[in-house]
Amino acid sequence: MDNITDEFFLAKQKLAKDIVGEIVLTDNSDRAIKKWRNIFKISQKTLANELGITPSVISDYESGRRRSPGIKMVNKYVGALLKIDESRGGNVLRSFSKESSPLTVSSAIIDIKEFSSPMPIEEFCRLTNSTLIVRGGIDKEIYGYTIIDSLKAITELPFTELVKMYGITTQRALIFTKTSTGKTPMVAIKLTNLHPGLVIVHGLHTINEVAKRIAEVENIPLAICRMDSVDNIITNLKNTAQPRD
Repeated sequence: MDNITDEFFLAKQKLAKDIVGEIVLTDNSDRAIKKWRNIFKISQKTLANELGITPSVISDYESGRRRSPGIKMVNKYVGALLKIDESRGGNVLRSFSKESSPLTVSSAIIDIKEFSSPMPIEEFCRLTNSTLIVRGGIDKEIYGYTIIDSLKAITELPFTELVKMYGITTQRALIFTKTSTGKTPMVAIKLTNLHPGLVIVHGLHTINEVAKRIAEVENIPLAICRMDSVDNIITNLKNTAQPRD
């Protein structure tokens, strides 16, 4: 194997090991199974076809109606996710591999975490003392969060680096600090064509009308965080959100 292929193979092995470990060790394997299928953006039907089972079996595992699968089934499940992703170009695997790389975006990221279990958007807003301004899409769940120094992210980073804010999944909360109106982060999100599960702006009393309009058109929940400091946000999330190691 050449260096690129070898790195891809090693990253694939590591990701498979991490996913299997999380599903097997968590007390909520049903949530973990659903979480990873959603991160890979694979339908129950597509996954079931790859595994040679019916979609109802996947649904039963994800809802907890069926007993937690054993290690053999979990390995097959994870292998199927990675195989389907690879057939689509390996985008999820590549984004996961980039997460641990030394990137310039790290200077703009104040904190970034993945959750061991999905969290309802309204629950995340409660934890961060955030008020929803645009409520479209709040029926979804989020799988992590990124707190961003928007001044650094927008003024110092090339456009191609902005996508690194999303970690391993776009279905997460992006919390922007040091923004005067909320407009610039929303415009940047629109330009990346990657929709986060939730956008929160910290330190504002009102949000620019253009920002609200973008959120409405793109069906992205938008909220204002009322907490005094970013440190308080981080502390509250670490105490209650149970991030994934």
